[in-house]
Amino acid sequence: MKRSRQRRLHIMRRGLWYSLALCLWILLIGGVGFWLLEPGIDTLQDGLWLAFTTAATVGYGDMVPRTPAGRAFAVLVVLLGLAVLSLVTASLAAIFVEQEVQDEVVAGERQIEHELIHEIRALRAQVQGLQDRMEHSSPTPDKPQNQQVRP
Repeated sequence: MKRSRQRRLHIMRRGLWYSLALCLWILLIGGVGFWLLEPGIDTLQDGLWLAFTTAATVGYGDMVPRTPAGRAFAVLVVLLGLAVLSLVTASLAAIFVEQEVQDEVVAGERQIEHELIHEIRALRAQVQGLQDRMEHSSPTPDKPQNQQVRP
């Protein structure tokens, strides 16, 4: 069980890294796109800043797309940015929730194990009591038991 948990956690962490890489790739493409499409964006750094504020839907207003092509591209960047940033957030949340769920499962398993041990001890005591009663009531060779069958 521990091994499967480690594998799931590894996959989630790897998914987080893939999501972050995809996020950076979208921001890079967005920055280059704004730099090429918008005449008011003079540097790639400004394009990257506009891509970030657009993808994160912050929109500080210091730079805005003014051309129809830039605005259409901004819509695409917003949609992709929301999707990818949601993936990153979901991956982080899954990692934290997995740990909490695993802790609860372990606590539940310990409780069940404790109850089972208690039940086994009680059953052993009952079996021992039955054995003791059988030993005390078993017929001895000197004393035959009454074996009448009633109709």
